Amino acid sequence: MIVPEPTRFIRRSKGFTLDSDTAVRVTPGAEHAARLLRALLRPATGLPLPIADRGEIVMALDAKLVGLGEEGYALTVNEHGVLLRAGTAAGLAHGVQTIRQLLPVEALQPTLVSDVDWTLPGADIRDVPRLPWRGFMLDVARHFQPVHVLRRFIDLMALHKLNVLHLHLTDDQGWRMPVPGHPLLTSVGGWRTETNGDGEPHGGVYTRGELEGLVAHAAERGIRIMPEIEMPGHARAALAAYPHLGTSTTPLPVWTRWGISDAAFGPHALEFVREVLAEVLEVFPGSHVHLGGDECLLPSDEHGRFLREAGKYLLDRGRVPAAWEPTGDPRAVMMPWRDAKQAIRPLELGQGVVMAPHTSTYLDYPQSDRSGEPPGQPGLVVTSRDVYHVPLPDGVLGAQCQLWTEHVRTREHLEYLAFPRLVALADTLWSQRPSWEGFTTRMRHHSTRLAALSIPAEVRSESCEHS
Repeated sequence: MIVPEPTRFIRRSKGFTLDSDTAVRVTPGAEHAARLLRALLRPATGLPLPIADRGEIVMALDAKLVGLGEEGYALTVNEHGVLLRAGTAAGLAHGVQTIRQLLPVEALQPTLVSDVDWTLPGADIRDVPRLPWRGFMLDVARHFQPVHVLRRFIDLMALHKLNVLHLHLTDDQGWRMPVPGHPLLTSVGGWRTETNGDGEPHGGVYTRGELEGLVAHAAERGIRIMPEIEMPGHARAALAAYPHLGTSTTPLPVWTRWGISDAAFGPHALEFVREVLAEVLEVFPGSHVHLGGDECLLPSDEHGRFLREAGKYLLDRGRVPAAWEPTGDPRAVMMPWRDAKQAIRPLELGQGVVMAPHTSTYLDYPQSDRSGEPPGQPGLVVTSRDVYHVPLPDGVLGAQCQLWTEHVRTREHLEYLAFPRLVALADTLWSQRPSWEGFTTRMRHHSTRLAALSIPAEVRSESCEHS
């Protein structure tokens, strides 16, 4: 009952039991995966799992392995031990998560559990993802989410073999990333006086060290972080700090309302944007940087020129721009959010496309129409089944879910909205033959794992079978 479903899973008659004498043997390059396995299993099992020359758990990195691609792995469990092999560090990290799921559910508990037989069932698994982009976008601009919340969410993504965290760092309502030479971006742009008239100041910013730590934490788990710096619209927090960068120099406070502000960067702000992107490239070493680009009230020619210039800056430095709207450069990744028709033209041009249609990937919509659902974006219900059947035209890189946080103030609310819908996305993008019926069957057991991880009880009681 692994989620997402492995490509091939063959049961063997005899399994292997981890105990205080079990050790881990690693080949060069597999050390990070071994440390990850030990760190994840130690809290509940208490087992030391030392690194040793002779170990029952063998973790091997072998770039010559055929057929596993950039993220696949092969896992064998028998009465003699455990063998995990992959051609990349990401593949090993995904295999570690499968080992966690093969163990009793109690292995996911954050504290020591007694009287549990830590037995892995005998199995022969060969596993390769169907699509390379399996993502989640988290908006930390509308409501700031502390680092410990992000680290835990990265861990939850890793358990489900998601591999891209799209971090929405700036918007009209807040700017969360420090930029040397522009200190007012965070000291002014990182805070608003209230939210929709509630009278309560809100804000928060990350340090560079915290962001770099998040990047490292994610990379160890096979996840890359794609930062988003909104432009040329959704810029009011930045313009509250530096009004001269806007189309109007009238001072404006950080926005305290939701919706689309008419504030935007003027063409003369491009040098400022380049300075911001230079810092972004230093902090986030991943291949993609998101430029936003949607819901901007600038004339279309100015809007397009701004995005092309910002995108060129990234491309000239070996990075790939991504945007919600076309940038005019086929080398950029397009994320259709209105509907699947938005993907047709970019795909015809050979452009990278990641599906993000709001009707099946926006998790700020309620997941049911039952009474008692927490506040969410009005007008639509997005169920786990909707997410599972996200449109995936031929040629797309993959898809991602989005969670805008206008209504999300706490970790519990965030996780309630994300799960189990995000699990549905993970399964449909990884599995070679996705099946809604098979997924709902596996979710009956997987929900006990979510419970062990303290995902809110309301999520666990969601009737996925009838979404």
